[in-house]
Amino acid sequence: MLILAGNDLRKALPMKETIEAMKQAFASLSDGKAQVPLRTQLKISSQDGTSLFMPAYVETNQERALAIKVVSLFPHNPSRGLAYIQAAVLVLDAETGRPLALLEGNLLTAIRTGAAGGAAIDLLSRPESHILAIFGAGVQGRTQLEAACSVRKIETAFIFDPDPKRSQSIVAEMAGRGPITRDLRVAQNPTETVRTADIICTATTAIKPVFADGDLKAGTHITGIGSYTPSMQEVPEETVERALVFVDSHPATLAEAGDLIIPLQAGRFDVTHISNELGELVLGRKVGRASSEQITFFKSVGVAVQDAMAAHLALENAERLQLGRQVDF
Repeated sequence: MLILAGNDLRKALPMKETIEAMKQAFASLSDGKAQVPLRTQLKISSQDGTSLFMPAYVETNQERALAIKVVSLFPHNPSRGLAYIQAAVLVLDAETGRPLALLEGNLLTAIRTGAAGGAAIDLLSRPESHILAIFGAGVQGRTQLEAACSVRKIETAFIFDPDPKRSQSIVAEMAGRGPITRDLRVAQNPTETVRTADIICTATTAIKPVFADGDLKAGTHITGIGSYTPSMQEVPEETVERALVFVDSHPATLAEAGDLIIPLQAGRFDVTHISNELGELVLGRKVGRASSEQITFFKSVGVAVQDAMAAHLALENAERLQLGRQVDF
């Protein structure tokens, strides 16, 4: 069995390749060629913890991927010197079911989530977009930044976080690295972040919108990945109502995404307004941006097909680059 740690995954999952893999994952999901059971939750009461089990089988025209991701959230871990979230992905041979590899799960999740945002930006934002705004200076803010700069010629990027030190850390760490623009700036407030932006990525834990609808300029594309419970909200209801909306999975976002659930329950629109899946756009079954003035919005809560396809790509590249460590199993 192959073991791929975080350092191996950074090399095995280059952003541009992962973006293309995410397009194929979403297309398979929308085409009915993926099996994604509801995730299983296992409560560990003695530790106030929860373990989540997320299997997926994906078929594309070229390949098949079979994997399960296990994510554990144990709130007492930091006092033990461990990360709150622990994750791993087990990859199985889609032909035989034989275990093939075990991959570090946190970094894989961060890269594949950033790549999903990059896929949406590539498909929905204006080709001439060159100013980017990122809300949230955590791990996801970093991968969303890299993904956006991988598919558009971003000249200036603003980073906003309630803690300016976190924004400063991203600027110091990432300005000019790889495809990322050297003109990476700490934004002082949400208004400054939004008013000139062609592309906005929200990657926060907010329970109220992080910017004002009136600050958006015409033609902006928004990717929202931080609202993953029914009570969380990053994007104003007015924005969702007037935008062309695409989602990663219609059932998943209807169950989990407060950005959609809250305005839906308020009667701002019905479910047909939020029924477009990004995979349908990849397949050519839905039409994307209709004009340079249109606001577009991609809402993602994350689905297991992304993990399976990212893991499959990682194994292909690991074999080619001779990454990881083989162990007897």
